[in-house]
Amino acid sequence: MEQLQLVKELQEANVGKVLPSEPLANHTTMKIGGPADILVEPSNLAMLQETMKIIHQHQSKWTAIGRGSNLLVSDKGIEGVVIKLGNGMDDLEVEGNEVKVGGGYSLIKLVTIISKKGLTGLEFAAGIPGTVGGAVYMNAGAHGSDMSKVLKKAHVLFEDGEMAWLTPEELKFSYRTSLLQKERPGICLEAVLNVEEGNREDVVSTLQKNKDYRRNTQPFNYPCAGSIFRNPLPEYAGALIEKAGLKGYTIGGAKVSEMHANFIVNDNGAKAQDVLDLIAHIKKTVLELYNVQLETEVEIIGRK
Repeated sequence: MEQLQLVKELQEANVGKVLPSEPLANHTTMKIGGPADILVEPSNLAMLQETMKIIHQHQSKWTAIGRGSNLLVSDKGIEGVVIKLGNGMDDLEVEGNEVKVGGGYSLIKLVTIISKKGLTGLEFAAGIPGTVGGAVYMNAGAHGSDMSKVLKKAHVLFEDGEMAWLTPEELKFSYRTSLLQKERPGICLEAVLNVEEGNREDVVSTLQKNKDYRRNTQPFNYPCAGSIFRNPLPEYAGALIEKAGLKGYTIGGAKVSEMHANFIVNDNGAKAQDVLDLIAHIKKTVLELYNVQLETEVEIIGRK
């Protein structure tokens, strides 16, 4: 009854799309995940604030997603409201060496547009799936750089409804983590990024090389969530998994990619449990063989 009332209020407030019992397999790059009790896709920032206000009035749980990359959603789905940042949360302004961009903006699209303008600094993100908000949330990176190196400030909505602009220092960035993940859960609504003028041909060339590298070494032709494990530097997770002989290892419909061992692909109608069992097997094997404890980079969310 409480859920029906919440759906009714969200719909009456015209906050955007409101979808009860929406399968999250439709909203993740791994094509895995049970239903969200309610999925809301706000039409703009004001509608997101209204959504959060209604959620708080009902004391409902909530989770934010972007394009659904770097996510493994439970087969039992997610309790409460799932807020999807996308259409309506994807404005873009470029002024001189400063880029102001909505949290729902595609990171790949942003990098391509900025590079074509001859602006440099974001080439590292070529081919990283997901949104700008998600990239800030997890301090996404590649090729020796990450979001902490280019972010000037981020506009954040915390779960208690407070909004604030935070600097990289305040976001407490470290390797693939930020304040927003556990210490103080929140959503990156907008980001202001620093870029520099460069030689357009050089910038586009670097961008293309980075895209080609990803295309040639990572299995994005299959449903997947990106890297499964953080690199236990100076070692690399993919190299350890490959050395352990686990490339191509399968549980249910989930398989360790034969192209890159730090990727698990949805090879044949995989369930989240298949992926979780495969993650557990990889961790156990690598620990036994090399005494290295692998930690997941992919975010595992939803009902246990």
